[in-house]
Amino acid sequence: MEPKKNPQLDLRRNSLLYFFVGMTLVLLMAYLALEWKTYYSDDSWDVGELKVDEQLIEDATILKIKLPDPPKPKIQTPPKIEIKDDDEKVIETVIESNDVNQDTEIADVESIEVAEEEINEEIPIILVENAPVFPGCENEATEKDKRACFQEMMQKHIRKNFRYPDPAKELGLQGRVNIMFTIDKDGSINNVRLRGPHESLEEEASRIISKLPEMKPGEQRGIPVKVSYSLPITFKLN
Repeated sequence: MEPKKNPQLDLRRNSLLYFFVGMTLVLLMAYLALEWKTYYSDDSWDVGELKVDEQLIEDATILKIKLPDPPKPKIQTPPKIEIKDDDEKVIETVIESNDVNQDTEIADVESIEVAEEEINEEIPIILVENAPVFPGCENEATEKDKRACFQEMMQKHIRKNFRYPDPAKELGLQGRVNIMFTIDKDGSINNVRLRGPHESLEEEASRIISKLPEMKPGEQRGIPVKVSYSLPITFKLN
């Protein structure tokens, strides 16, 4: 059967060729549009060639300031000199020498009394020259032995008088109470300070410290002084 249309007049025959030609033209136009450059006409003037009229520059005004005159110096009147008459007797002051001569006696060193300096400040037990002596430690030979005996007797005193408070047992309270007190110049215990986890534990620690015996006071340069001492007491339930 013969076709009804002429094949030479079919538009789809060269459609692919037309497509590539059209795409090429579109890309060329887009490239020309992006690369197209325009320039402004050169009608600007060079600032560097600008000349300013000298008549427009104003001269600075010169101001004349008159300074005040310096103050006039004060003229001091000369002292008045009085001339004594020759008949008046003038008593002259005799200046005697205070130098020590060979006949002056030198006092003995033993006869000179030295005023004792009173020390009112508290000295920590680790810094005092002679630490307080706990009763029973008087026979120790050296200062180091006396200090060791003091620590040992203090621990014995705490173990002997320790008693766990009943309210603390019921509440299951435990902890450490830090104690600081002062051994006064007469050997008595004063100025007790406590800090602990509960009031009942602090009261028990205060009761133990109140039972401490009177001690021999500490000394600094041979003078009795106040000595501060601190220790912890630990409360622990079994």
